[in-house]
Amino acid sequence: MSSTDLLVDSLRTELRRVGMTYKNLASLIDMSESSIKRMFGQKEMTLSRMTQICKVSEVSLEDVMRQALEVVPQLDHLTLEQERALMANPKLLLVAISCIGNWTFEQIIETYALTEAECVLCLVELDKHAFIELKSMNRYRLRVSQAFCWRADGPIQTFFKEVVVGDYFAGRFDGAGEALMCLPTRLSRHNAMEVQQKIQQLAAEIAQLQQEDRRLPVEEKDGYTLMLGFRSWELSAFTALRRPRTMANAKAQVVHHTGPKKR
Repeated sequence: MSSTDLLVDSLRTELRRVGMTYKNLASLIDMSESSIKRMFGQKEMTLSRMTQICKVSEVSLEDVMRQALEVVPQLDHLTLEQERALMANPKLLLVAISCIGNWTFEQIIETYALTEAECVLCLVELDKHAFIELKSMNRYRLRVSQAFCWRADGPIQTFFKEVVVGDYFAGRFDGAGEALMCLPTRLSRHNAMEVQQKIQQLAAEIAQLQQEDRRLPVEEKDGYTLMLGFRSWELSAFTALRRPRTMANAKAQVVHHTGPKKR
């Protein structure tokens, strides 16, 4: 991704944070809304134009540039050894998950029974495992991407399946912003792959929204978790009620797989 692309993405994030729409921006800089959308979509913007947009939107150009500089190639997965290290220390795993949620050092020790020294040691350990880049004053920058996920065959995903899933679905899902859906479908392999891509897009959008909300006061945010599964599956109790195959169907399957016999 080019430097211009990074700057435009950072500017878009800041505009959303202050509630500046393309329509309002267009009226402020004497451009059409379609031209604004095209400029951001194609990421073609001069520094003078960016400066103008920051000025009318009351957005700090320095903040835009700082965010762009912080964007570096990041990890989508940890190694198996890295995940095992996190699982070996529950407090380390807690701090790692808190970092994914962009919790500050102060928020972590105020919320959980960790001493400052314990939390610092966890941050240092996460830095060693390239999970974060630890900075001064116990600040950090994530070194995992917005598409980051735990290894499908790794110890943390296994832990989630065995422990976290049951605890998660024990909730009522009737709070503000909460939802629970079970949507059985019959799809082609092609459309199933399309749904999978949309799930990945949704995860990226949620990560972007979290990035936009980073500067909101703590009292204006709450912890939300999206736990989403999508696979070819049938409840075992329903499978037990399936009709046995008829002999004709069984023979048809044999012919299909082996082909007609030679005479």
